[in-house]
Amino acid sequence: MKITRFTLLLLTIIVFSGCNWHKNRLQIDVSSVTIADVKINRYDQDLFKVPVTDLKAGLERIQHAYYFFLGTDLNDTKKLDDMKAYLENPRNIDFQKASEIRFSDLSKVEKDLTEAFRHWKFYFPEVKIPRVYSYISGGDYTSPVQLADSVLIIALDTYLGKDFKPYFTDGLALYKAERMTEDHIVPDCAREIVNDIYPGPTAPMTLLGGMVEAGKRQYLVDALIPDVPGYLKMDYTKEQYSWVEKNETHVWAALVENRLLYSSDGQYFRMFLADGPYTMEFSKDSPPRLGEWIGLQIIRSYMQKNPDITLKMMMQETDAQKILTLSGYKPEK
Repeated sequence: MKITRFTLLLLTIIVFSGCNWHKNRLQIDVSSVTIADVKINRYDQDLFKVPVTDLKAGLERIQHAYYFFLGTDLNDTKKLDDMKAYLENPRNIDFQKASEIRFSDLSKVEKDLTEAFRHWKFYFPEVKIPRVYSYISGGDYTSPVQLADSVLIIALDTYLGKDFKPYFTDGLALYKAERMTEDHIVPDCAREIVNDIYPGPTAPMTLLGGMVEAGKRQYLVDALIPDVPGYLKMDYTKEQYSWVEKNETHVWAALVENRLLYSSDGQYFRMFLADGPYTMEFSKDSPPRLGEWIGLQIIRSYMQKNPDITLKMMMQETDAQKILTLSGYKPEK
């Protein structure tokens, strides 16, 4: 069959239109966003170099550099005693030594955080980029990253790898220990930033509302770190991520056919939005938080089909049904 120039032109238009339609809105060029490269201030290293035999003088020497941690009265004997106990605690010493070996070089984390902060500044120009510090928490597993007062602090001892024995002697579940690796530092930082910029509205009244809100938060994480693998951003294993991609249609069908989207029953919130090793109602190969995954797909479709809606507008829209309708979300079979 002879292909005319007109046919070629038409095919070209279709192809490029298709590519443009499927282009991820979050893949943006932030090279023009000017911020200082991130330098992680190693409080974890410098603090443990302070001799406990001359504690007050040693702390005074580093107080200015680490005022966020040491901005206190160093003449207070109670606080000095607490610091001495912290530095002499065998557990803290072991965690610090392991962190020193595992994180002798944080240049990759610094580079990736710089990119995340560029995206943050691109979408929210008014933001004040925080200073970043690393420290030893002594096993504060509930808050591995914290953002406050324009300071971001990272507990390096919560990223020592799933085989770090103290994690298991502390009774941590395997699925949580699997997330405690260097690859999870930047995604955790992105989640903490999202917690700061989007505290979220009041508790949703329906499962759909909860899914959409979780999807919004995950979409914001995507916006900050678009090039990070999806499984890390979702806190899934690679296998779990593969499962949910393959079974998205079945999960959505279960929600619709069982009329769960508009339920306010707490058991369904727990089933689809609570964390855990997997979703019991599906299979042991499934990931947890399937409602969050579906919510993310709804938000992605919503943002893709409504290019005039900005991130801030998305955050402000509280009508989950409106978002679902405008998203036209329907997973491919």
